[in-house]
Amino acid sequence: MKTFLLIFFLFSTAGCAGPKTVYICNSKNARKYHYTADCRGLSDCQYRIVRTTLKSAVSSNKTLCDWERDSSGTASPDL
Repeated sequence: MKTFLLIFFLFSTAGCAGPKTVYICNSKNARKYHYTADCRGLSDCQYRIVRTTLKSAVSSNKTLCDWERDSSGTASPDL
């Protein structure tokens, strides 16, 4: 019963999530977004790391960091 309730809760709240938060390096040459502020891909950022929405990052032509792609090699953004 606990398993059923957990699965039910996960599926019922999946569609209720607000805008996905991502992180970008605030430099003019930055081209990637990151799901976590401590992503390995942000370690070379010489500017400020900024929190933004996934929608905003994608509309700014940013793509998912290569370190954060899933094992199949494809991105799975939650717009």
